[in-house]
Amino acid sequence: MRTAACALAVALTAAAPAHAFCGFFVGKADSQLFNKSSQVAIVRDGNRTVITMGNDFKGEMDEFALVVPVPSVLTREQIHVGERRLLERLDAYSAPRLVEYTDGDPCMIARRSVWPMAVAPATKMRDVAAGTANVLGVTVEAAYTVGEYDIVLLSATQSQGLEIWLRQSGYRIPAPAAAALAPYVRQQMKFFVARVNLKEQRKSGYQELRPIQIAFESPKFMLPIRLGMANADGPQDLIVYALTRDGRVESSNYQTVKIPSDVEVPEFVQKEFGEFYKETFAKSWREHGRRAVATEYVWNMGFCDPCAAPPLSTDELRQLGVFWVPDDISRTAPGGVPVTLTRLHLRYDAEHFPEDLMFQETGYQQNFQGRYVIRHPWRGNGSCSGASAYREQLVERRRKEAETLASLTGWEMSRIHQRMGEDAPSQEEMPWWRKLWR
Repeated sequence: MRTAACALAVALTAAAPAHAFCGFFVGKADSQLFNKSSQVAIVRDGNRTVITMGNDFKGEMDEFALVVPVPSVLTREQIHVGERRLLERLDAYSAPRLVEYTDGDPCMIARRSVWPMAVAPATKMRDVAAGTANVLGVTVEAAYTVGEYDIVLLSATQSQGLEIWLRQSGYRIPAPAAAALAPYVRQQMKFFVARVNLKEQRKSGYQELRPIQIAFESPKFMLPIRLGMANADGPQDLIVYALTRDGRVESSNYQTVKIPSDVEVPEFVQKEFGEFYKETFAKSWREHGRRAVATEYVWNMGFCDPCAAPPLSTDELRQLGVFWVPDDISRTAPGGVPVTLTRLHLRYDAEHFPEDLMFQETGYQQNFQGRYVIRHPWRGNGSCSGASAYREQLVERRRKEAETLASLTGWEMSRIHQRMGEDAPSQEEMPWWRKLWR
């Protein structure tokens, strides 16, 4: 039985057309781009927390197990099995996106075409003898079957005893498990352990494991990630959707940075947007010492611009645990709705993320999104003075787009020029005097 210990994880998605801004939404970089990724939604208000844990587990259902440190013994009513589509909706709504514009005819009245937006495809205990548990310092505090999961809540007085208990219960605990469990045992945290009940899973009719949701109160706004690294064979991606009442969420113990955004890139990126964004994220991750948390999206849930997918409905927010949303929520009220979504993306390993993720809600409500722009040029045959000026500035624009793309991704300029084809800027440098009297 393999253990997917608290690998709370990431994502990229597609959406329906919506009129909102002057351009086309043409693609997005959703979580499906990243391997070894997980997604988690955290709803936080005061000390109240609701966590929805998704995972990308691939394998036999009887090999799945989840171990999560929690602040207290949870009652049955504090545990729920959610719908995968909720995380998919969050992913689709907040994924980095590519938008496009089309230049107008420079011989006509100077203007840029404004188009409605469109969308393209983008993003294992209950059966352990109580006597043995007591000898190991482990106490089975509670046991439930919820949906397709058998769940036990454990307390432990020694990490080594907990590791032995888990092994005797059939879990293939990685070698450093006791060391990873020790900090949580010292903090007197409890352990939420889940595995698949195959009989219930077959009855459910679901082919994939649904997210587990837990609700609790704790003064700590945090996400335990260290157990998830105990059995990892390399960096993992994690996408966190934080839903709060008052403003943006950031990490309080790791640097939080914004992903590069609002830049123009060559047209061919439209066909390679997934690869483009993976390279852009990776370069930014390396440049920040592989230990920063990247902000990919911050927006009031009342609206979006451009919309990669419609904002979540009141019912969807409630299912995620946003308990303060009123039934009569108005999407058109000034200031939006009392829900801010922050999408955070981190690539982590034990060397660069030795501590669990700690968060804080800020009062900042300034919107932000990972957004990239392509501009289709006018390709007419006009010979007016405006057309001549346009063609000259187009050469310089393409040069800047190529330089920007190289800066974002680290791609060689020769590769970029090759992909740009006949639109690639000349290798000859423009004489300096040509720019003097424009």
